[in-house]
Amino acid sequence: MSLLGRTRDILGELIAFPTVSDQSNLELIAHAADMLSAIGASLSISRDETGTKANLFATLGGDGDGGVVLSGHTDVVPVAGQDWASDPFVMTEREGRLYGRGACDMKGFLACCLAIAPRFAEARLARPLHLAFTYDEEVGCLGARVLMDEIARAGVRPALAIVGEPTLMRVIEGHKGCYEYTTEFTGLEGHGSQPGRGVNAVEHAARYITRLLDIGEQLKARAPAASRFDPPWTTLQIGRVTGGSARNIIAGHCAVEWEMRPVRPDDAAFVKRDLGAYVDNVLLPAMRAVHPQAAIVTRTIGEVEGLEVMAQSEARAIVCALTGETDPQVVAFGTEAGLFQAAGMSAVVCGPGSIAQAHKPDEFVGLDQLDACLEMLEGLRLKMIR
Repeated sequence: MSLLGRTRDILGELIAFPTVSDQSNLELIAHAADMLSAIGASLSISRDETGTKANLFATLGGDGDGGVVLSGHTDVVPVAGQDWASDPFVMTEREGRLYGRGACDMKGFLACCLAIAPRFAEARLARPLHLAFTYDEEVGCLGARVLMDEIARAGVRPALAIVGEPTLMRVIEGHKGCYEYTTEFTGLEGHGSQPGRGVNAVEHAARYITRLLDIGEQLKARAPAASRFDPPWTTLQIGRVTGGSARNIIAGHCAVEWEMRPVRPDDAAFVKRDLGAYVDNVLLPAMRAVHPQAAIVTRTIGEVEGLEVMAQSEARAIVCALTGETDPQVVAFGTEAGLFQAAGMSAVVCGPGSIAQAHKPDEFVGLDQLDACLEMLEGLRLKMIR
């Protein structure tokens, strides 16, 4: 069977595991671990606190420093409410495209890594190859943070990381950070006919959202003059609001799920200072004047560092040489690459498929994209041979 055919089969197997972020990924991790163990890889598995999620870190070619990491996340976004032409967890091939949830984001890259891993195992590698498969990237890069700690404790010091998010095999050398929060408002319920006797959590959440929108406008003026991002400024976005129980009951609780994507750390600090002052000096005093136990609490879901463009980058140089890329780009969406960079590795993002297909119904990856990824990985193998 051809390498591309093997990749297609493996992708079908991976898509069949419904690793939506609110479900376990253990069966997929066990499947990948079995495949890699069979070719002699040394394995390390780290779990979350619930024991239902796991990272897989596999090594071929010894345990020395200076290795290359190929990294991808195993979780996928939900399919609920989406209109798919076929079962999203059964891979379907149509006109050179492979359809299924996670096909491009990012099980296509994982399938390429698993398909070509035996060739790396057979080679005499001058430096180790590491495969990092993580959990819960879609909900805050939670698994990658655990993995970075595990790698540090184990004394493993890879030199560079290639994160295979869908980029149409373009080389991405920088991206914004992704900071995710849930702000919860606790008020005082009461009869809707007497709004002054309660504390309406939804109303105060609405004021908070208005403040977020105002800050978002201010951030446009803070865009760095030389920003390469689109849009060039730090963005704020409100994704979900839940609260209240009936139209004639003063809402006692409301939750606002929001995010920001900073182009620089100073912007994140600016947002937090402004919001903190608004909550402490305006919203909370108004709420507690009626109900002393009223509260506003912000939970950090995840603060994922951006990928900073570096003057010198081994990862960029290698992947550009392998792909023929001459003009590396920056993107607004976030990945785990910033975490690898923060851990001391050179990092780039490059993988099969288009981000335009991610998170949508009928997600797909083209066979031509998988073939291009395999070509890059084979070039990497040849470059790593002694």
